[in-house]
Amino acid sequence: MTDTRPTLDRADTRVRHDEGIAGAVRAFIDRVRSGDLGMLPVAVGLLLISAVFTVLNPVFLAPNNLVNLLFDAAAVGLIALGVVCVLLLGEIDLSIGSMSGLSSAITGVLWVQSGLPLPLAIVGAVLAGALVGLLYGFLRNRFEMPSFVATLAGLLALLGLQLYILGPTGSINLPFTSPLVRFGQLLIMPAWLSYILAVLPGAFLLYSGAQTIRRRAEANLSSAGMSVVIAKAALLTIALLVAVYYLELGRGVPWMFGVFVLFVMVLNYALTRTQWGRSMFAVGGNAEAARRSGINVQRIRLSAFVLCSSFAALGGVFAAARLASASQQAGTGDVNLNAIAAAVIGGTSLFGGRGSAWSALLGVLVIMAISNGLTLLNLSSSLRYMITGAVLAIAVIVDSLARRSRASHGRA
Repeated sequence: MTDTRPTLDRADTRVRHDEGIAGAVRAFIDRVRSGDLGMLPVAVGLLLISAVFTVLNPVFLAPNNLVNLLFDAAAVGLIALGVVCVLLLGEIDLSIGSMSGLSSAITGVLWVQSGLPLPLAIVGAVLAGALVGLLYGFLRNRFEMPSFVATLAGLLALLGLQLYILGPTGSINLPFTSPLVRFGQLLIMPAWLSYILAVLPGAFLLYSGAQTIRRRAEANLSSAGMSVVIAKAALLTIALLVAVYYLELGRGVPWMFGVFVLFVMVLNYALTRTQWGRSMFAVGGNAEAARRSGINVQRIRLSAFVLCSSFAALGGVFAAARLASASQQAGTGDVNLNAIAAAVIGGTSLFGGRGSAWSALLGVLVIMAISNGLTLLNLSSSLRYMITGAVLAIAVIVDSLARRSRASHGRA
């Protein structure tokens, strides 16, 4: 019998040699061709939007204008983070705007009018969101009520409750000197802390990449190679350091945005490194198959709705801090559109089973960039609605085409 071991060793050596930076580039190109676009469309879109608005008005990329943009992005971003959870399951929550408005009203009533401590008022508002999410999950699990119908009814009910709580005055002003309002309008991270936080993601990527390579080597599996991990970590660190440096030319990095990014990182860890996160993707991909594999589908759905409404409530608290008031207009207008659009534009599929927490971050930056740029150009809000709607439609079309491409590639 011929000994084939040297041949296999040479083949294995070739595979491992090819899977360096050049191999990673080829793998990325193959994924794009197969329809797995990832964050590429939103990254390209953000660059194009920034270039267009900078040409039309150079103030757009001014450091302090970007700082204001980050302040505005935090509240909508938190709401979009909850939308990612329900979209991963192929569900929807149309009441997120009303929930955010109700939570701002609850915060104002409990804190300003009733005199409760601010932390208790915030906890009360978020708990109200969690209870609403529990109700949606119960209706979906117990009566198979479509989430579109349940949350549409919730939109009207929560809006009515918001108006009732605020009373005839219709608004509650929050103290300008309070920690909450200062957090939403003034508080900036120290420069040294911003630079340290900018280095940490790259360091974590380097550590986790090295651990992954070690585990795959122990299992006798090929990996991308340490050179690819180092390159990714270096590019990420350089990009974040440059961003922090540029923002420090103005006021700096807002604490409000930093807290939002922290929530993104926590949810990303939960989705990618826990059994709950794997179950979310499994249920979103095929609920029946997930059920047969032993996953408690009803519990996963319930958790998604609770998280969505809770994030919407917390986003309402952030919005109240930014505006220094809780009013009848809170949560109305384009809040629903912006939050859902941010999640979809960021790369979360409306069909379920695909997306990430980073979708909310990238998507909300696109939405806020469009809104900020049009405001600087003194254009009407009607045009902003039309442009945002067009961008959302393009994102859904790209998602549909990519989904079709992946399906055809899989059949091939």
